[in-house]
Formats: sequence, structure tokens, C-alpha cells
Amino acid sequence: MQAHPVPMTARIVWLATFFGVLAWSVIDAKDLATWALEVFPAVIGIVVMAFTFNRFPLTNLLYWLILVHCLILMVGGHYTYAEVPLFDWIKEAFGQSRNNYDKVGHFAQGFVPVLIARELLMRLRVVNGPRWVNFLSGCVTLAISAFYELIEWFVALVSDEAADSFLGTQGYIWDTQSDMGWALLGAIVSLTLLSRWHDRLIAERMA
Repeated sequence: MQAHPVPMTARIVWLATFFGVLAWSVIDAKDLATWALEVFPAVIGIVVMAFTFNRFPLTNLLYWLILVHCLILMVGGHYTYAEVPLFDWIKEAFGQSRNNYDKVGHFAQGFVPVLIARELLMRLRVVNGPRWVNFLSGCVTLAISAFYELIEWFVALVSDEAADSFLGTQGYIWDTQSDMGWALLGAIVSLTLLSRWHDRLIAERMA
């Protein structure tokens, strides 16, 4: 029987980190409704990965990047994005007008999903040619970012209580456009830095 391409030790570390930080994030979370909204994508992600883990294992690079993205979501859910302590300190130290942790989240929203889209497009042979793969991966990432902004808008319409914490606009009128811009920047940086490494790992998976 062929060994699974993801080592058992790595799986244990991944799961222990995910559930350990998830448990921490819900304990004394600033607002449980906001916590649920922020952490929901991470929970959906691990469910999808559980169902596809044996049938369609992703590259190890992608699994670790997804974990980092999940941790960013959990930290934001625990404190709310506008009140993460480290970024409060940065705000005060550099005289910034807002806590910018949400920009880290939206950068990650581009940096990680673009590689997920890229891997699926390449391994499922949806499109040929590296330029088209990268272009369409970026388009998918922007679509995800736009859809998330629509979800935020919907939450703001139906829930006055959780809206401010979930939206995290902090009075910035261009927050939606800025969020999508950071996601696009994250996607471009990810493709620029990781495409060649990702190509080699995908080739190993498809061998």
C-alpha cells in the first residue's frame, strides 16, 4: 500500500495547532457572534480538506499556508480585527489612524487562495499555459475577495450588533476597495515568490 504523501507527524502537528488555536480563540472571545463569522471560513476549510485528503491531497506547501491563513482568522476572531493588541501597539508607535490587522487578513486572503486556485487549475488540467493559469488564479482570488465583501455587506444589513466588529472599517470609507486591493497584492506577491516552487511540488503530486 502506497504511503500517503503527507507524513503522519506533519498531520498531527497541523491538527494540534489548528484545534489548539481554535480552542484558544473562542475562550473569552470579545464577541462570540463576530468570532463565529470570522472563524467560519477556517472551519469550512478543514471540513473540505478532510473530505478530499485521501482522494485529492494538496501539496504540503499549500497545507501549511492554509494553516497560517486559518490562524490569522482565529486571532482576528478572538480580538476582532480592529483590536488585535500587537497592531494596536504598532498603531500607537507609528502614529497610525487605525489598527491594520485586517489588512494582514486580506493580504492572506489573496496570498493563499491564489495558490489553491492555481493548484486546482493545473492538476485538473482546466487550462493550459502558465500565464493563463496565473491570470485565472488571480481572477478567482479577486472573485473570492469580492464575494467576501458581499457577505460583510449582508451581515451589516441584517445584524447591527455584529456588523461594526465584523466589517472592521474603523471609519475608513474606502475599506472595501482597500480590502480587495490588499487581496490582489497578496495574490501577486504569492505568484511572484512561490510559483516555481509550487510547480515542482505539483509535478511531484502528479507523477
